[in-house]
Amino acid sequence: MDRFVINGGIPLSGVMIPQGNKNAALPLMSATLLSEEPVILHNMPEIRDVQTMRQLLQSLGVSIRQIGNSSSWEFHAKNIRPADLDPELCRKIRASILLAGPMTARYGALELPPPGGDVIGRRRVDTHILALEKLGASFDIDRGMFKFSANKLQGTEILLDEASVTATENTIMAASLAKGQTIIRNAASEPHIQELCHLLNNMGANIENIGSNTLLIQGVDKLHGGEFTIGPDYLEVISFVGAAVVTRGSIHIKNAGVEHLGMIRLVLRRLGVDMRFEGDDLFVDANQRLEIEPDLGNAIPEISVMPWPSFPTDLMSIAIVIATQSKGTVLFHDWMYPSRMFFTDKLVSMGAQIVLCDPHRCIVNGPTPLTGETLDSPDIRAGTALVLAALSAEGTSVIRNVAQIDRGYSQIEVKLRAIGADIQRISDND
Repeated sequence: MDRFVINGGIPLSGVMIPQGNKNAALPLMSATLLSEEPVILHNMPEIRDVQTMRQLLQSLGVSIRQIGNSSSWEFHAKNIRPADLDPELCRKIRASILLAGPMTARYGALELPPPGGDVIGRRRVDTHILALEKLGASFDIDRGMFKFSANKLQGTEILLDEASVTATENTIMAASLAKGQTIIRNAASEPHIQELCHLLNNMGANIENIGSNTLLIQGVDKLHGGEFTIGPDYLEVISFVGAAVVTRGSIHIKNAGVEHLGMIRLVLRRLGVDMRFEGDDLFVDANQRLEIEPDLGNAIPEISVMPWPSFPTDLMSIAIVIATQSKGTVLFHDWMYPSRMFFTDKLVSMGAQIVLCDPHRCIVNGPTPLTGETLDSPDIRAGTALVLAALSAEGTSVIRNVAQIDRGYSQIEVKLRAIGADIQRISDND
């Protein structure tokens, strides 16, 4: 099992270019199942979750090849087939559920082991099933397997019972090949959902109102091939912003996708972080204010996650670490996942002043100096937050179970070293 050894307290400074958006890559890979013609995706992130999805697609008959030494991949789903998907692979990645929509729409059947992913509380799949059933699919659970089947999906009006990102993506893919018009209300609208819609339209789909919570989809008989470039991963962008801020350093991020960072910029400003945008580049200068802005009447402010375009849940862990280095008190509230806050006990062991109010809320009082500690990475985002805390801390920290971080970040230690971090990956085989 690999681990990071980090000597903290070093201000970071430099330039970085973010990887392709992991949360776009996974549904876009699934969408290649909808066409028998080749689909080329550029700017693919080299991360574990993408490799796992690649294995799942190949087991369904998709031919996948990397174009030269680039980050461009060609997917050719000419002869897809049902298969006994590896339960272990499906447990590694929640996005395995994204196979249900395209396989049911094009092939008419899929048997899927229950999906896995981060252990941050129950993540229901009911919305996926209800939406696909509304389109005419049948669903059953047999000996622990999810079984989807359909003769021909029919367009309809669907009100999602929650604005689930992956359920919206599954519904969009299925509706693209359904007969007639589908209206999806209460749809999620994150940047990666918008990219999925643009790819599908590039392949011949007819999707309107992209970026809104009401999507109009006119089903087509078939989709052709296409080519698409995945946008920057805004979660990696803000992770590196956080690394610069908590080390009192600076950073220049090229091609940062600033059009999607408006609400994130507002929230970080409340923590005393100021970002500058120049074109599509992002700059964080050294010597940030790092003072929490109180609400009117000097009330303790609350930072809460909400569906896009509000502050995303996946950045809550990063914001909490930044708050430990900001002057003042702030309440964080993540109502989506009941285990998101549990990693805060690790920050407390490093010296942070955090009160865990309940599984969904914590109060952070800062600034507090952090000291090195040996810690385990519980999931992708909390693991990355612990890396940031270690970069800020005095002394040496060891972050174990970094395979969780590798699921969402490509060679994060290499990128951090390039901007001055003292971080090494140690393998048990070394």
